[in-house]
Amino acid sequence: MKSLVISVLLAFMSVAAVAADGVSLNGKWTVHTTVMGNESDMSCTFTRKDNDLSGTCTSDNGDGKITGKVDGTKVTWSYLSQYNGEPLTTTYTGTLDSAAGKITGTVNVEQFGVDGDFTASPVK
Repeated sequence: MKSLVISVLLAFMSVAAVAADGVSLNGKWTVHTTVMGNESDMSCTFTRKDNDLSGTCTSDNGDGKITGKVDGTKVTWSYLSQYNGEPLTTTYTGTLDSAAGKITGTVNVEQFGVDGDFTASPVK
């Protein structure tokens, strides 16, 4: 009986660990960004492998590859695109909220030295 209880407890802990990760980052996401009062949306396809995040995003500035990291609920990625023919690096740092099913955080536009906020939600 004791070994059955321990087995059930271990199985529950394994499920709880997976549930803590909750929402899968793999797939299509919509990212809504607000920087200096300007709002924009882009579509991203994320692929998570272990703690690495890769994929592509499409915005009004075109398509760009992303690279990033996942550490627990912290998600960080950089999006490389172009603006008026010049390279543009945008870095997103957020927290994955499994209960809400979204990522929220801050965004930094390196070349302009400005920050803003973003919310990312999986496409259903």
